[in-house]
Amino acid sequence: MRGEPSCPKCGGRVRAPGLFADSWQCDVHGTVHPLQPVLPPSVEALSVVVHRAQVPVWMPWPLPVGWLFTGAAFAGDDRSGGRATAVACSGPGPLGGIGELLLIAEELGVGLGARYAGIDGPDPGPSLNVEKPPQAKVLAAGRPTPLWHVSGTPDDRAVFVGEARGLWLWAIVWPEQSGMLMYDELVLTDLRDAGAEVDLLPCGALSPRILEP
Repeated sequence: MRGEPSCPKCGGRVRAPGLFADSWQCDVHGTVHPLQPVLPPSVEALSVVVHRAQVPVWMPWPLPVGWLFTGAAFAGDDRSGGRATAVACSGPGPLGGIGELLLIAEELGVGLGARYAGIDGPDPGPSLNVEKPPQAKVLAAGRPTPLWHVSGTPDDRAVFVGEARGLWLWAIVWPEQSGMLMYDELVLTDLRDAGAEVDLLPCGALSPRILEP
């Protein structure tokens, strides 16, 4: 599955570095880290993202019972490396049906998380109220990490965001009711630190959620 790099903020076409610019350019957003084509779920595809990444590649580990890895993507190029990563997982929702979880790590201003969240980006901005207590908490690379609910998102999803390893950590869950998953204090592993056990990762069909923010 191949395609063209696109803008992480809007999905529009981007121009490669050339004579007049030494960075990738979007007509709407200017200089961007290009979103590379989504990779179908396999251990080999995930290793591509992990080896390119300059930011964490978060995944619930171990995966919740019945859940599968269902796709990955990164924003960046060969020169900059991955400045944002997205990992999709799917499985039984807490209230029945299928739940989908997308975990995104990104540097400030990349804009990929806000796009998947369905809000104006590039960062959470006024949609995030850290004056209130966090609504969820995960254990990210062994550290308790608070996550706040993001307001103003589409009704079909629940969006949480916080900071881990000095970078944005977004958790986006479909359908909205499956957001209950985030109240179970998920354990997240940065796959850059994982060992050979990743070779046993259960893979499912490619998630449409990571294909179409």
